[in-house]
Order: sequence, then C-alpha cells, then structure tokens
Amino acid sequence: MIAPFQAGTRRAAVLVLAASASFGMAADAVAAKTDLVLGMQLEPPNLDPTAGAAAAIDEVVYANVFEGLTRFGPDGAVLPGLASEWSATEDGRRYTFTLRDGVRFHDGAAFSAEDVVFTLDRARAEGSTNAQKALFENIERVEAVDATTVRILLGEPSGDLPFNLAWGDAVMLDEASAATAATAPVGTGPFRFERWVQGDRVELSRFEDYWGEPVALERVTFKFIGDPTAAFSAMMAGDLDAFPNFPAPENLAQFEADPRFTVSVGSTEGETILAMNNARAPLDDVRVRRAIALAIDRQDIIDGAMFGYGTPIGSHFAPHNPAYVDLVGQSAHDPEAARALLKEAGVNDLTLSLKLPPPTYARRGGEIIAAQLREVGIDTEIENVEWAQWLEQVFKGGDFDLTIVSHTEPMDVNVYARPDYYFRYDNPAFRALMAAFATETDAGRRDAILAEAQRTIADDQVNAFLFQLARTGVQAVGLQGLWPNAPTQANDLTGASWNE
Repeated sequence: MIAPFQAGTRRAAVLVLAASASFGMAADAVAAKTDLVLGMQLEPPNLDPTAGAAAAIDEVVYANVFEGLTRFGPDGAVLPGLASEWSATEDGRRYTFTLRDGVRFHDGAAFSAEDVVFTLDRARAEGSTNAQKALFENIERVEAVDATTVRILLGEPSGDLPFNLAWGDAVMLDEASAATAATAPVGTGPFRFERWVQGDRVELSRFEDYWGEPVALERVTFKFIGDPTAAFSAMMAGDLDAFPNFPAPENLAQFEADPRFTVSVGSTEGETILAMNNARAPLDDVRVRRAIALAIDRQDIIDGAMFGYGTPIGSHFAPHNPAYVDLVGQSAHDPEAARALLKEAGVNDLTLSLKLPPPTYARRGGEIIAAQLREVGIDTEIENVEWAQWLEQVFKGGDFDLTIVSHTEPMDVNVYARPDYYFRYDNPAFRALMAAFATETDAGRRDAILAEAQRTIADDQVNAFLFQLARTGVQAVGLQGLWPNAPTQANDLTGASWNE
C-alpha cells in the first residue's frame, strides 16, 4: 500500500540527501584546503640566494624553490639534500657526493654533476657576488666524476664542507637559468616560482615532477607587510594564515587569547647587535666601542622593543649552541664606566650616525639605544633606511657609524675573520683562530676554539652584542608543519599542511 504522504516523504528524503551531499562537499572542501598565505615583514631584494645577503631571500626560496647538496633540518642538523650521501678521505681534503637520480629543474632540465660544478665554480669565482663567498674559498677543484657523482677537492682539511653546503648561498642552479634567478628563479625544490608582484607578494605552486616526497600544499603566497599594525590587522581579518616572524610582539597575548590562532615562541640563529664601523674614528678605538657597549642596558631593549622576547648575549654566538660561553657580564650596563672610558679616550661632544633598517627590533631598539647613549654624552643622528638602502649603504658600502641588525645565518662567528666585512674588524689573530677551526676535526678542540673566538671579539668589543632574537610566530589553528625554531633563515614549507 502506498501511504498518502509518500510523495512528500520522497521529496523530504531528496532534500535530506541533497543537504547531506552539500554538507559532505563542504566538509571535503575544508579538509582539502591546500593553499597557504604566509606573512613576512621584509620583501626580498631579489630571489637568488647565491647573489644576495638579505635573509628574506632564503625565507622565501630555501628548501621551497631551491635545494643544495645538503640542507639544514628543523633542529639545525645537516641532512642529505640533492646528495643522498657523501664521504671524505681520512685527510679531510677530498669529498665525494652521490647525487640523487631523476632530479629535474622546474623548467624540465635534468640535474646532474655538471650543475654542481657550475654552481660551486660560480660561487667561488673572482667576480662572484655571493654574499658568503668565504664558504667556498677552501675549494680547489670541483669535478664531475659521472652524471651522479661529484668530487670536491679542498686546499686544507675541513670537516665543515657538508655544513657549508647546507647554506642558502650554496643551493644548486642550472647554468641556463642562473642569469635570471634573481627575478625568475628555477630550482629543483617541491615548489616552483609563479610570479612576483613587487611590493606585495611572491606566489609559488607545487612542482608535480618533484623528485622527493610530494608536498601537501598546492599554492603558497608570501605576502609582504612591513607595518606591524597592518600585520596584526591582516592576521585578525583572516587575510593571512601565518606570520612565522610576527613583527609586533606586544600583540602576541591577544592572539594567544583568540581560539582561532596558535602562538609559538622558538629560538633563532639571530644575534642582534649594535654594529660599529671599526675602521672609522673614533670607533677604531676599543675604549670608545667598549664605552658604547657599557652604556647599553640590554634588558631595557628586550623589554621595551621586544616585550620581553629575547635572550641577552655578550658575544656573537647563539646561547643554544653547546659551545656557547656566557660573556654578558663582561659588558654589563655601567654608564659611569662608559663616561670614564670616553674621557680616557679624549672623546667629547661625540655625534654618531645610527642607520636603522625596517625590522621592529632595529627601529624600536634604536630609539632606546639613542636615549641610553645620550646619558653618557653620545648623541646619535637616527636615519631610518629601507632594506635595499641598508644593503647598499651599510652592508656593501660601509657608510655608517652605528647600525642595528640581526645576523640570522647559522653559527656565523667566522664573519669576524673577514676584514672587508661591513663592520671592518681586522684582527690577524682571530683569522688564525678561524683557520684552525676550519681544519680541526676533534669536537672538543673545535668547541675550545669557538670559546676562544667568542672571548676574542668580546675583548675587542667589535660590536655591542644585544640579544638573541626569538622566533615569535602566529598561525591559524589547523595549520601544522611550520618550523617553531629557525636554525637557518628559512620558512621551510615542505612539511606544512592543513589538519581540519
């Protein structure tokens, strides 16, 4: 028998099934989210990490677009990259790398040993623009044994080569596309470059022919927002999914109280320093440099500029490194001692330029430091400069007295062995220390050399060492796989995915 309300029941059932299907499709759409919009405060000046010093370059392309023979993992360990394995001779002068088979660049070109030869020869060439050219100075010859085998011969024994090759400055390029890598990068990574809308964003898409484990994300947008207030508004409005280095630490408590977000506080390799031009009078006098360091109250800067996020340092070395030596007390805040040193050095009525790049730690910290220096009789002329200006005037040109910057490269104390580096420190004894470190293979002796290196630059007060930058990140609930710490300057998205 057909019930009199059968037709109505059938219609209701259809509606229920349609609603269920619609709900299922919506649920699948949420579960299948594969795009990510990630915020960054600084826009990179170019996209070739082998031809630029800005950390923002690596923050976009390291491990995402470009890969090296080795790479840094989330804990800072050196891991296989485009080389699946390597070995060294007992004398530490010859390394053999076995390359992964079947690797292709994003333009379809096959990756081979010849690309390694080209990349490393380019990095160490006389006219190289590589910001870390010193990493490759010990390389005498690079040989392609066959398509998947590379031999690297060193001038001096070294245990550091796999570490050095993990830097962004050592990623592999194809000779055919290297000339345009700054604006149209072609790498071997899991994401390929789509476009760069300068002043706004860089867009990447998943590379379907990637040699390794496929990534979960299909599209990634790096959105550049320099103003901290605008960054906060963009996160709150849902225009961004994450901001791994959030520039306004004063807002973190609001994010922590909002169930839409998670906040992480991790470590970085970022030694934040008040850099001084050691070649320019009166900063060429260690007494003046020490007076400046003693005039500074690190904790005031950490509290006032970073809202308590940061670890005081007394030399250019990360506190989480096993070889770290705590030298903070050597330059503890002592205005009276600072005034005495200035008097001893015959310095009075001193005015110094203070060039500040855009990051919060520099702009806010600079104002606090200027006030602290004024208390001991040193005036400063603050000049806020954009990142491109800072790279050109300060980093390349050495045209500055004081500046504030965070050095985010991994264990980079060796930059003090480069007399032409922007703070112009020239100490043959320190260079000898770093040369000894490069050839030492015993772990205990290497740590001892690093300890002596830290003490040497602290004794010479090359710069005023302020604090280790914390990695304060904000991200939407459901996003997983971002690095909580920054063992190198990167936003590695190879493990990122949505869990909704």
